[in-house]
Amino acid sequence: MLSLIIIDDMQNGREVIASVIKKHCKNVQVVAEAESVKTGIEAIKKHKPDIVLLDIQMHDGTGFDLLNKIKPINFQVIFISAYEEHALKAFKFSAVDYILKPIDSGELIDAIRKAEDALQQTGNTQNFDVVENNYSSDSKESKKIILKTMDSIYAINVKDIVHCDAEENYTRFFLSDGRKILISKPLKEYDELLTEFGFFRAHQSHLINLDFFEHYKKANGGFAVLKDGSVIPVSSRKKDLFLQTIEKL
Repeated sequence: MLSLIIIDDMQNGREVIASVIKKHCKNVQVVAEAESVKTGIEAIKKHKPDIVLLDIQMHDGTGFDLLNKIKPINFQVIFISAYEEHALKAFKFSAVDYILKPIDSGELIDAIRKAEDALQQTGNTQNFDVVENNYSSDSKESKKIILKTMDSIYAINVKDIVHCDAEENYTRFFLSDGRKILISKPLKEYDELLTEFGFFRAHQSHLINLDFFEHYKKANGGFAVLKDGSVIPVSSRKKDLFLQTIEKL
């Protein structure tokens, strides 16, 4: 039986969560509830849980404040957040799990099941550091993204990504220091995350960081040449928009 603590400053929210877990998560037991950073820390130290459901904003601080006082973190964390686009992007960039308020029982159950599966993995502390950084800043200069491979977890500065290439259902990241990292997620997912930070989907299989754009070649349909020497095809349907975009750089 896995132990779980709910840390949320709304009593009705804690009650809803506890009820869903009791009904649908037979391998998980709620061992404590807390309403603040202070009482949450006390509950974690006392019960040493396997999983913590953690609210972002509480009356005496944030969930990040709590995590910073608990380190090292040897439990799975699922963040709870009211809907806020900035917060959601911070979570997605940082590859941590979250559920939105009001709580949807299906999302809660899925998040807990993923936490059960991940309990043997390591590297979560790095993810939390990144989500805190991304939550407090929305500029590309400071934004980081977590990239997970089969055997490693990387915290990469977004500004250091030169381009991303689709390889079937995988995405290969090309970094400014010459590294290449293959991730088992489709390019579409990173297109949605990175476009507003100066990236352009020049082709179905290519996403480029416009900070590394050097010049455009008109031959053979059109290519973007990047500062690292990469030559990226520009699709015919994206050509006009791409040319308009680079004229504004």
